[in-house]
Amino acid sequence: MKVQILDKTFVPYISQDEIEAAVKRLTHQMNEELKDSCPLFVCILKGAVFFFADLMENIDIPHNMTFFRISSYTGTQSSGNVRAAKPFPRPVEGRTVVIVEDIVETGNSMHFLRTKLLELGAKEVRIAALFFKPGKCKKELTIDYCGFEITDEFIVGYGLDYCEQGRELPSIYQLAPEDGADEGSNG
Repeated sequence: MKVQILDKTFVPYISQDEIEAAVKRLTHQMNEELKDSCPLFVCILKGAVFFFADLMENIDIPHNMTFFRISSYTGTQSSGNVRAAKPFPRPVEGRTVVIVEDIVETGNSMHFLRTKLLELGAKEVRIAALFFKPGKCKKELTIDYCGFEITDEFIVGYGLDYCEQGRELPSIYQLAPEDGADEGSNG
């Protein structure tokens, strides 16, 4: 079923069941790989909130969590300029830090934050992304925990938005071809 968000039409792309299966797969991997490190999970606001909440519900190892906001997005295009809203809120010295992001496209935001966390003394920084667009990535990055590799679809739902709308959709929708699906991409 199509959904209309502002001036754009979106069509179903990835179901809620597929998302749940990916979250379970990723948390199983994290629980195993991070069991001896008491990691600090960092939710990147706003888009990763749904993904982060579902991950944290399934993480059964000792851990800490915090929230951080960075931005590089305007409408349906990445601006390429990464900004942090505030200084990082928690000490990271000697810690394993897992950045939880909704989508990695150009890699600029993840490269920026990873570099900052290492400068602040993090022992290691891992990246968990529900979606990764390897064909668009401009930085050398390892996505340690990847839900889905996708091409250049502009997607909404499960926290991802179009002009602050559509985050509440429980599954993922992509921009309909008749609405310019080739014009945009997510951050």
